[in-house]
Amino acid sequence: MIVKYLLAALVAGLFSGVVMTAAQEARVIPLILHAEEFEGEEGDPAATGTEAPQTTHEHSSLRSAPSLADITAYFSPISVAHAHEGEHEDGGIMFGMSRFSGTLLANLVTGTGFALLLAGVSLLTGNAITVANGALWGAAGWLAVHLLPAIGLPPELPGFPAADLGARQAWWIVTVVLSGAGLYLLILKSGIAAKVAGIGLIAAPQVYGAPQPSDLSSNVPAVLGAEFAVAALATTLFFWIVLGLSLGFANEKIAKAAR
Repeated sequence: MIVKYLLAALVAGLFSGVVMTAAQEARVIPLILHAEEFEGEEGDPAATGTEAPQTTHEHSSLRSAPSLADITAYFSPISVAHAHEGEHEDGGIMFGMSRFSGTLLANLVTGTGFALLLAGVSLLTGNAITVANGALWGAAGWLAVHLLPAIGLPPELPGFPAADLGARQAWWIVTVVLSGAGLYLLILKSGIAAKVAGIGLIAAPQVYGAPQPSDLSSNVPAVLGAEFAVAALATTLFFWIVLGLSLGFANEKIAKAAR
């Protein structure tokens, strides 16, 4: 039976990964393309005494309409926040694949991994994931993996300053683990002591603070960065809700077949 539930998680994860790729293409990738227009720009022309070029940039992606070829060329298998890193090395980002192929593959792997994680937590805690509570499971996963870490490290566009990658990764991992444990205590455990401990675990990495860059200057407009952060969090929330619901649907199908 456990193997069947793991198979259900695999199917749900693959489906969610495909859905996530479509969501990124619709909302996130155009923002990355727009932000990359500002990379390589020099500082304030007035400071150098040179005349500014006679071109303008739209600050909202709603006014930008890159072609399908441009969008698929800029898909990244690493993360939407740093899709530009390493794009010219070794013929491509991942074994020479295009950005679209790399992003699709990464989303399939990520979706499968998160689905197996949810299924594992469900089996260990004895709380089944169903269609009725699947959205809640997905929302909890989104809180632990995306929203709570984003308080200290919000999604970043290409061209925005960032602290050391290793330090950011370490803080993110610790925050996800502590946030997940805190949510478990808050939601699935009774007693005031468990609730207080859960709040403490969630708050600990935020109190410690995420690593921040020393220089905050950037050519990318702040309004574009804010728009990207909202779009990235919205698409990941959509992904987790779809993942929870699809995993609950697959589990119910397996339960009915086993009767």
